[in-house]
Formats: sequence, structure tokens, C-alpha cells
Amino acid sequence: MACPLCAEDGGALVWRGERLRVIRAQEAGFPAFYRVVWNAHVAEFSDLAAADRVHCMEAVTLVEQALRQHLAPTKVNIAALGNMVPHLHWHVIARFDWDSHFPAPVWAAAQRPSPAEQEAAVRALLPALEAQLQSQLAQWAAR
Repeated sequence: MACPLCAEDGGALVWRGERLRVIRAQEAGFPAFYRVVWNAHVAEFSDLAAADRVHCMEAVTLVEQALRQHLAPTKVNIAALGNMVPHLHWHVIARFDWDSHFPAPVWAAAQRPSPAEQEAAVRALLPALEAQLQSQLAQWAAR
């Protein structure tokens, strides 16, 4: 079976480095849903060498910090499941107490309708967030 994360970016590409990339997922109801995707096909975090694990988690941390700085979410969820796509990737998701699923996981049933106005307000902040994130990731990768 072909791996979709080997074949394509997996969302709107924000930044690509030698070892990993950051994408914004197109997940309805969650405008600030990002993934840090390892470029090479590995299934598990423990498949990476120790230095690569540190590299990967530093990228996850930079994405989380950008979400917190620009969006002030109620919580940032970080998860690595890979049950549907066994290619190492981390979900980094800004969550808000008004989102359709909060406080349940994004994969649970919705608890209320999606608030279009609040989601649009978050989407309006994403270009500045992503510009800063691109700059920070490029500087970090150059070290």
C-alpha cells in the first residue's frame, strides 16, 4: 500500500527542511491544526536516532509556541497516532473552549455546531503565524 505522506505533503505546506516538514491540515472545524511530518518513511518515533528524535520534538515545540503566541488557545493538543497513516507525524492542534468538540478530542463526536465567526477570526491570524514560524524554523534548521 502506498504511503500518502510519502507521496504528498499531507496538507498546506508551511515549511520543509531536510528531515521534516510542517503542514497545516485541512480539518473542518479546526483552522489551526498543524502536523510535523518526518520526511523519510518511518512508522514509530523510536525508529529515529536519538539526535533525530530531539530534532523532531524541537520542531513540534516551535509549532506549539507559535500557536500559543499568535492565537492564545485554551489548550494545545499534541498527539502522534499514525493508526490510519503509519508514517511518523505529530499533530499540533490549537484548541479553544468554543470549538465544536472541546473539551473532547478532535476525533470524538462534535458537542456543538462549529462557530464560523470564531473560526474565521483564527484563520485571519494564520498568515502572520505561519510567516513567523517559517522564519523561526529556517533559523533553527540553519544552526
